[in-house]
Amino acid sequence: MLGLTSVVVHTILYVADQKKSRDFYGALLGLDPVLDVPGMTEFKLSESHTLGLMPEAGIKRLLGDKIADPTKTNGIARAELYLHVENPDTMFAEALQLGARELSPVLERNWGDRAGYVLDFDGHVLAFSS
Repeated sequence: MLGLTSVVVHTILYVADQKKSRDFYGALLGLDPVLDVPGMTEFKLSESHTLGLMPEAGIKRLLGDKIADPTKTNGIARAELYLHVENPDTMFAEALQLGARELSPVLERNWGDRAGYVLDFDGHVLAFSS
């Protein structure tokens, strides 16, 4: 069994427009991509977590008929990226300014976090919490 210190996580979101999503996430996170080539953009969120953006057509080419065509589910919530940040209110507002759609404002939640939820262009849920 791997120890948690040896695990590096790559969360990859399938996106309709790689450039549009790159610009959105770059502005929202205040990060430049560590990789930005046709077919994949990556942002290093921490030493152990990278966020990747892959065009929907790319994953379909890679896996073929083994998966449903992601272009047919675009806009449907397919994943949630839950981010613990110092400033959830600021990031929530920034996401809305960048074109995300509000799902639930930043509120005290019954699990102890303050969290707000938005939907990105591709239907991925983003939560900003503290």
